[in-house]
Amino acid sequence: MAVDLLLGLQWGDEGKGKIVDVLTSKYDIIARFQGGPNAGHTLEFDGIKHVLRTIPSGIFHKNSINIIGNGVVIDPVVFKSELDGLAKFNLDIKNKLIISRKAHLILPTHRLLDAASEASKGKAKIGSTLKGIGPTYMDKTGRNGLRVGDIELEDFKERYQTLADKHEAMIKFYDVNIQYNLAELEKEFFDAVEDLKQLTFIDSEEYLHQAQKSGKSILCEGAQGSLLDVDFGTYPFVTSSNTTAAGACTGLGIAPNKIKEVYGIFKAYTTRVGSGPFPTEDFEEAGDIMASVGNEFGSVTGRKRRCGWLDLVALKYAVQINGVTQLMMMKGDVLSGFETLKVATAYEYKGKKIDHLPYNIEPENVTPVYQEFKGWKADLTGMSSYDELPNELKSYIEFIEKELEVPIKIVSVGPDRKQTILK
Repeated sequence: MAVDLLLGLQWGDEGKGKIVDVLTSKYDIIARFQGGPNAGHTLEFDGIKHVLRTIPSGIFHKNSINIIGNGVVIDPVVFKSELDGLAKFNLDIKNKLIISRKAHLILPTHRLLDAASEASKGKAKIGSTLKGIGPTYMDKTGRNGLRVGDIELEDFKERYQTLADKHEAMIKFYDVNIQYNLAELEKEFFDAVEDLKQLTFIDSEEYLHQAQKSGKSILCEGAQGSLLDVDFGTYPFVTSSNTTAAGACTGLGIAPNKIKEVYGIFKAYTTRVGSGPFPTEDFEEAGDIMASVGNEFGSVTGRKRRCGWLDLVALKYAVQINGVTQLMMMKGDVLSGFETLKVATAYEYKGKKIDHLPYNIEPENVTPVYQEFKGWKADLTGMSSYDELPNELKSYIEFIEKELEVPIKIVSVGPDRKQTILK
């Protein structure tokens, strides 16, 4: 059985959680393949807003198994809080949520290291969410990390102490003033680990292999967005994992030739959180309107997102490196009311006009070349079919499809799962 992927194509926050929720009924298994608890996937239905950090977005569907893959980093404390928040919904967590033994653990000292490292950079900080994710991935690649499977070992606490002692020495090296009570943080951590042990740990690559052999349908869910990929994003202002399609293979143990559909999700405009280049960022009224109407604040961090016009250069790049087969456009409703819309179709780069994403897109090197489109006034939020959409929006959609050479199959016109138009 083939495996489908669902990915964000911009700098994250594209609305992946909602689309996973919409698609889940078609799949037996939803598997998260990378990222940590800074990635808040927001789902809204039955008048309730849900924010998931580590748990896959299929958890609200009774018939789906949800897997946290080896490419994910898990903070037991945040994870426990997330489980506590779901308790009132009477979900069968123990049978519907399983975790790869190879997923790495975020320790309290990873969070402290994150804070110390960011504080030491001053104005050069990258905009870390301070969740300890970067330091955890550093330990993973440095072959020092602790994994979920280590919890089952008799010497887990000794392994923990060795790594925590190393981290404390590193924190001192940064020579910054951060206040903390490690004993208190550790008690919270080990209490949460006991809760984690109540769930089922699996060898996820074998589990998924057998699932494919038995004909199970699998949807792989990514976190963040393609432009935050540690290899192909706007480095160093990126996350610490591979957010692109390749990350699904390494983050779950799925072979590339098993992948069929690659769903690419993007907003009708562009947003970014934290530091880093953003060629189409709008510093005028339009950017403020997008932020206000689109409620552009982080679902986990609460941070205001920077907003701007759709960047087709960056979007085309993301489509190419992921092999996207279907597109899904989110938040079309947010653009209602603009007289004119702008889309960046090329860059002026070092005196030349280019239509690909270059090595460096800092403002001194790149100026977007815009094409303008007529806006629409209609309120889209109550519309339920493609035919109802304004002609101006249809023209906007058709232009994007032509430029990217990939069909847009879903148009989202609001946060609720019902506000989803199939094209």
